[in-house]
Amino acid sequence: MLLVKDVCKSFFPGTINEKIALKDVTVEMQEGEFVTLIGGNGAGKSTLLNCVAGVYGVNRGSVYVDDIDVTRLPEHKRAAVLGRVFQDPMMGTAANMGIEENLALAYRRGEKRGLRWGITRKERELYRRHLERLELGLEDRMDIKVGLLSGGQRQALTLLMATLKKPKVLLLDEHTAALDPKTAQRVLEITQQLVEENNLTTMMVTHNMRDAIKYGNRLIMMHEGQIVLDINGEEKKKLTVEDLLRRFGQVSGEEFANDRALLS
Repeated sequence: MLLVKDVCKSFFPGTINEKIALKDVTVEMQEGEFVTLIGGNGAGKSTLLNCVAGVYGVNRGSVYVDDIDVTRLPEHKRAAVLGRVFQDPMMGTAANMGIEENLALAYRRGEKRGLRWGITRKERELYRRHLERLELGLEDRMDIKVGLLSGGQRQALTLLMATLKKPKVLLLDEHTAALDPKTAQRVLEITQQLVEENNLTTMMVTHNMRDAIKYGNRLIMMHEGQIVLDINGEEKKKLTVEDLLRRFGQVSGEEFANDRALLS
């Protein structure tokens, strides 16, 4: 469903400020696979996600979604097949529009827009059913402006919008980092539920080692723009933070230095 092949990405190439972010990175994900992506600051996690999303063009290599080469497609043209949730709960929704209006925008993603605007009774019932499953009481507040919601409610709504029309690939860029621990846990539970129910191919960037181990069926660890660990199946289920730190040291030759990840 997703193939990132021999991708290289650098910023400010040919200058004194040149920064090599990705070095010949290859990742292949099967349909329904849930990959957590972790690494220190500057490891290349978010850059990889942004190359898949089309935010950054690649210097070399290819990106395929469902066997279609999207390497040269701009971000807005990939949006029809990709769902994305950002770190900032304020992104991904229209603050001055109601909950049901935001859901209607997501539901019409990829369709041609005409002059006719309106939410049918059938659509409204669909949105209500989906909101009920979040267990946040939003189904009774569908006309409220999204800007009045809490960060956790807004992020849960953004998740629902990203998955309302099943995307080929779901990209989650530290989508719980700005939330308090209790709210972050609830949003992660909702994430797992939506991914499993819809069999979504998902890549989740996280700074939290415990979350990277707990969620998903595959863990990829990056270091200095390269993949240094790729763990899945039963091996991942048995993994501990201590195991992960030890294995990182073995393959990288140095200690994992990221206070944010270690303190989580």
